[in-house]
Amino acid sequence: MYRQNTNVIAAGLLVAIAILSMHATMADQIETPLELLQKTSNDVIRVLKQKSDELEKHPEQIYDVVNQYIIPHLDDVAMAKLALGKNWNKASREQKIEFVDSFRTLLVRTYGKSLLEYRDQTIIFSPLKLDAGADRAEVKSEVQQPGAPSIPVSYRLRLKDNVWKVYDLSIDGVSLVTSYRGTFAQEVRKGGIDGLLQLLRDKNSKAST
Repeated sequence: MYRQNTNVIAAGLLVAIAILSMHATMADQIETPLELLQKTSNDVIRVLKQKSDELEKHPEQIYDVVNQYIIPHLDDVAMAKLALGKNWNKASREQKIEFVDSFRTLLVRTYGKSLLEYRDQTIIFSPLKLDAGADRAEVKSEVQQPGAPSIPVSYRLRLKDNVWKVYDLSIDGVSLVTSYRGTFAQEVRKGGIDGLLQLLRDKNSKAST
């Protein structure tokens, strides 16, 4: 009996060690926020240069670039909740689902419009010091433009399912989700959640054409 108990304990320890080793390996493989943003920006700039002629003829194809290279790195649900603010709790489940979908589409249109204005800008990222075990990070950068002042851009990220996701960004000190929150709150006051959803439908419909 003693030998059986010892074997069970030893087997349990081996399983525990294996699990801990697996988690340690996963942690080592997690892409840092800085690495994620640098790789994403490099990929996007490369595609913009490669497809410049094609995008000039068919600008609507920029949405495919946004969906492929940018949207997967956004925590769009968190961004939608932050943008809707306290009105999130007033929305029904169906309204929340539609709002997240509409807000994601709005982000695609917004990013697409800005990417179409790319003219050989360079993005310089600042070094990032990330504390062990941190699940929040802020990455600062500057967009350097030929013949124009540089624009500071900072990204706020959180660790979600062992992947870093952007949940807000500030351009020249102005938060994206905070800007949307003021506009959305005003629309909710005028027409409720349904009024806001109709506004987003109209905006996204016009942008698609």
